Amino acid sequence: AGVLLVSLFTSSFLSAAPAQAQIIHAGQACVVKEDNISERVYTIREGDTLVLQCLVTGHPRPQVRWTKTAGSASDKFQETSVLNETLRIEKIQRLQGGRYYCKAENGVGVPAIKSIRVDVQYLDEPVLTIHQTISDVRGSFYQEKTVFLRCTVNSNPPARFIWKRGAETLSHSQDNGVDIYEPLYTQGETKVLKLKNLRPQDYASYTCQVSVRNVCSIPDKSITFQLTNTTAPPALKLSVNETLVVNPGDNITMQCSLTGGDPLPEVVWSHSPGPMPPNSLVQGGNLTLWRIRVEDSGYYNCTAINNVGNPAKKMVNLLVRSMKNATFQITPDVIKESETIQLGQDLKLSCHVDAIPQEKVVYSWYKNGKPARFSDRLLITRNDPELPPVTCSLEIIDLRFSDYGTYLCVATFQGAHIPDLSVEVNISSETVPPTISVPKGQSTITVREGSQAELQCEVRGKPKPPIIWSRVDKETPMPSGTMTMETYDGKLHLESVSREMSGTYKCQTARYNGFNIRPREALVQLNVQFPPVVEPAFQDVRQGVGRSVTLRCTMLKGSPMKVATSVWRFNGTLLAQPLAEQQDYSELKVDSVSRETSGSYECSISNDVGVSTCLFQVSAKAYSPEFYYDTPNPTLSQKQSKNYSYVLQWTQKEPDAVDPILKYRLEVRQLAQRNIIQTFIPVKKMEKGLLLEHILPNLKVPQSYEVRLTPITSFGAGDMAARIIRYMEPINYPNPTDNTCRFEDEKICGFVQDKMDNFDWTRQNALTQNPKRTVNTGPPTDISGTPEGYYMFIEASRPRVTGDKARLISPLYNITAKYYCVSFYYHMYGKHIGSLNLLVRVRNKRAIDTQVWSLSGNRGNMWQQAHVPINPPGPFQIIFEGVRGTSYEGDIAIDDVTLKKGDCPRKPIGPNKAVALPGSGIPAVHSPCLCGPLTFFLYMLLR
Repeated sequence: AGVLLVSLFTSSFLSAAPAQAQIIHAGQACVVKEDNISERVYTIREGDTLVLQCLVTGHPRPQVRWTKTAGSASDKFQETSVLNETLRIEKIQRLQGGRYYCKAENGVGVPAIKSIRVDVQYLDEPVLTIHQTISDVRGSFYQEKTVFLRCTVNSNPPARFIWKRGAETLSHSQDNGVDIYEPLYTQGETKVLKLKNLRPQDYASYTCQVSVRNVCSIPDKSITFQLTNTTAPPALKLSVNETLVVNPGDNITMQCSLTGGDPLPEVVWSHSPGPMPPNSLVQGGNLTLWRIRVEDSGYYNCTAINNVGNPAKKMVNLLVRSMKNATFQITPDVIKESETIQLGQDLKLSCHVDAIPQEKVVYSWYKNGKPARFSDRLLITRNDPELPPVTCSLEIIDLRFSDYGTYLCVATFQGAHIPDLSVEVNISSETVPPTISVPKGQSTITVREGSQAELQCEVRGKPKPPIIWSRVDKETPMPSGTMTMETYDGKLHLESVSREMSGTYKCQTARYNGFNIRPREALVQLNVQFPPVVEPAFQDVRQGVGRSVTLRCTMLKGSPMKVATSVWRFNGTLLAQPLAEQQDYSELKVDSVSRETSGSYECSISNDVGVSTCLFQVSAKAYSPEFYYDTPNPTLSQKQSKNYSYVLQWTQKEPDAVDPILKYRLEVRQLAQRNIIQTFIPVKKMEKGLLLEHILPNLKVPQSYEVRLTPITSFGAGDMAARIIRYMEPINYPNPTDNTCRFEDEKICGFVQDKMDNFDWTRQNALTQNPKRTVNTGPPTDISGTPEGYYMFIEASRPRVTGDKARLISPLYNITAKYYCVSFYYHMYGKHIGSLNLLVRVRNKRAIDTQVWSLSGNRGNMWQQAHVPINPPGPFQIIFEGVRGTSYEGDIAIDDVTLKKGDCPRKPIGPNKAVALPGSGIPAVHSPCLCGPLTFFLYMLLR
């Protein structure tokens, strides 16, 4: 490795800087403009690619997050976000329009948030419908009638409508029989062409043409309709009843026939709920269902449309016969509030099936195999309000011993090939209501996560009803996904249990297939044991040499929640460590950090179910440096020798965590080469946030280099940081030949808006300026006079008030000369012009702003140039401050800002003149150069 000559400088101020952000676009934008004074609007065509880039500055390097709201600020942020400086959306859709926010934060100050509104442009195909006045429905459809042609379209921006009869464009003024208007309360954009008292010449071809004026190159669209004396709305008739009951396995055809309509209507079948079944076939107006299933039940809709009048609709409610779930209930004497069967009391036996159609089910009762004989003590009832609908009950009045026996309920669909369903219930002295309990030793079940579990409740009684299981302490579903689970043996089987399944479960008797009485209940506790969850999973511990450090591994969760054992290892070697009882953590103290005690410490905590590990990396190594990426003009060109220098700046991360940093090891390697140039940079003073600076000389134009920087303490080398530096022309000015910032790029030469002012400067040109802007103020173009040229200006219209300030701040410039000259063009035209001020901010121990130039009042509709000499004593920034005047005709603009070393010119040369703008009526005149503060103030005083 060779030796590189270096020099090191430390700035006299702390470099931690809050995040700043700026949004630029790189996608298929139609136009990006400033709307409503200060809002940035990005217009893009639906289906194109959206690319937004968030340019950030700040130290440490800010993290960027993109989020989105809908069109209004009151809408909540979306849950999703993009953690990247570039947001890219392929084939953007209209619903993806709205306001996009770029949030940059680095922990210093408040986060920077910038937004841009994305306006997605589109134009759908128009829809044309024809209607007549409702009061005239006699005779043929359009004779002596008023006809409405309604054209509707969805678009953004709002569409322009053009109505044509044949090739003739229609309007109010040319035809008294035509009225064109926009109706209220319609979806989408609508224009109505009204033909009053239909005339023979009104039978013609009508075209509705919609246009968004070729915005985003979206072409116009149109739709045509031929109006004749036979034009009529659709009419339908059905071949089947509106309610159709069929048997499973049948084949049926439903015919939907057109009985009217011109033009010929289109007939469409649909099904609800859900799509058409797979065993369906539509041919014209005929719908055929093959081998009908129960799940094919539902509403089938036949709709005919020809855009004349309202669509014609017919609906068939298809019911497929079915029966399932036969259940019974035993209800003791309700009046006497009895829960048992007793002689001399009333008793009700109920039978129910789930059927389609429910009301067509016929119930039959049998006793001991023979049809039940009904009497004044044996009654049959249906639709008991205390039971499910269409339930059949057998009521026994004054129960006697002779009423004991086996009762059978049979449910039948008469005349249909549907199997009967039956349910049997035995009534005797042994028929008793249920009781429920948990077997001994089963009230608490403890299992390990991932294993099986069985919860059990015992039911006694005759008959034994099903058991319903549910969660008690959590509003969460059962493993089946439902809120309850039914079992017939009282056992709940759970597979592969998880920790979330821990809790209390309730088992209770069902009120069907048993006694219809208050459910009996019992509780079972399920404890799912799982390994401990510990923190930290990993921790990087830094400490100075000779100091002590305590490492703690804490159990956050676990079952059981108790440290059974803990084992510490250092670099894989077991350490002896006593453990106190009932602790939820384990600690290890390293008495003195040294080379011998630095390394990996591992703590393994067990709760007798599993083991989890905390890992600590203990060291006295220094943290890595943090490169400063916002260095103004980092590249210093030396074109005679085809070399360049690079200003490398950085801060040290947490310098006080370890011993003082003595020096840095710097390694520089040209990319694609192996040779490394190494040197050491001594450090005298180090504190958190202090900006260090180093110049890398003799780099080859235009080669790029890898730079590695490693801090070194008495302990040794710390963590290394690496970055790639690339040759570039100074980024502050797009044109390096004259160092002039013309604001042609969205980066605006590194200038940023002041967060502490009242409003912002706006970048625009003649193509992007608001067409509704205030007249008689502001420039029509930039200094070049071309519509494409950009400039910066302040908008004085509402909501601005007198005295509001907008400040534009340059990048930070390092001192390389004693004197500088700031030159720029200004445009101050309007009867309410306020002031334009130039300030210099010197960065020392604190920032100090000094006003060095000011101009107020109307200066005519022309660009004029000013030269302002400055001699800052340290690193500095220049600030353009625009102050709003007394009213809205007070727009101020600047362009072509130049910062040069040396004195300002004493005589006007070449471009140093006023430029009269086209149409201003003012001749071009030479403007005296204002050189030096004293000359400037004398000049202002004499005015």
